[in-house]
Amino acid sequence: MNESQQPQEPTEIVESASGEGKGAPPVKKDVVPDVVAPSLAKEALPTAPPVPIKEVVSAIPKAPHGEDAEAQMRRLSRRSFLWAGAAVLGTFGAFRWINTRRTEDGLVWPLRRSLDTSGEVARDLFSEGKLAPEWDAKRAHEPRVNGDIGMDGDLDLASWKLHVSGLASEDLELGLHAIKALPQTEITTELKCIEGWSVIVSWGGARLSDFLKRYPPQTQSGDAASLKKPDDLPGYVGLATPDGAYYVGLDREAALHPQTLLCTHMNGKPLTVEHGAPLRLVVPVKYGVKHIKRIGSLAWSNERPADYWAEQGYDWYGGH
Repeated sequence: MNESQQPQEPTEIVESASGEGKGAPPVKKDVVPDVVAPSLAKEALPTAPPVPIKEVVSAIPKAPHGEDAEAQMRRLSRRSFLWAGAAVLGTFGAFRWINTRRTEDGLVWPLRRSLDTSGEVARDLFSEGKLAPEWDAKRAHEPRVNGDIGMDGDLDLASWKLHVSGLASEDLELGLHAIKALPQTEITTELKCIEGWSVIVSWGGARLSDFLKRYPPQTQSGDAASLKKPDDLPGYVGLATPDGAYYVGLDREAALHPQTLLCTHMNGKPLTVEHGAPLRLVVPVKYGVKHIKRIGSLAWSNERPADYWAEQGYDWYGGH
């Protein structure tokens, strides 16, 4: 064969498609050469062995004997509904039981005991060495006027007196000069309201711990009061406005905290009437509800004193 000639495609001779007569011309049919495409000629990739059908079937969860899938779904749905119903009824019953209990300090006793327990735990974990953050006095602002319970009536600063009880000696009535005669300190801390707002304020006055050293309370042992023996000191101090309309209780740990002040100044100026003149309490480790304004009385005690907002159902401890 001449190299210039192209090889002819192989053909196969078949009979006429019509099959009429022996003289019908044969029909040529193309025969596909037995050649494998190069892309398919590569070695096939390894594949995972097939999983026996018996193993697949055995892995399918089986319904109880004689129960089809639909019946099983109905049974599971009924069980879920019953459990959900029991949970709802149980929750409703628990709330109903709690809400029908007797009240203590404005709150049903299960919730009051829960708050008190939380407060006692916080009191045990409290550290006098842990200070509230202090800020540059330049960042101080005047807080909003918030809360006027016990602030009714005109205030005569000249005749104002602080009545002090629970002392080692007899009760005292002190004028503002007695507070100003104590060592004075200034702090700039964040006043936090239980309503959710806060503001940085500069406060000036005397530490309550310095007040205690100057006017010592009656101790539990009868010995002289000493900050070095805090467990011998009264466990609480109660403060109230002159008319007794607003009152707060403070635990000993918070009262002796180095940032707790009997405050006479705010942002470098004497307190205004709206902000508690002539004397208010500042306790940076407590919410603002404990920062009683216009203090009229201070009493040391070993019994937890009454607290206005605790009697309305709030936490007595009031810390943050």
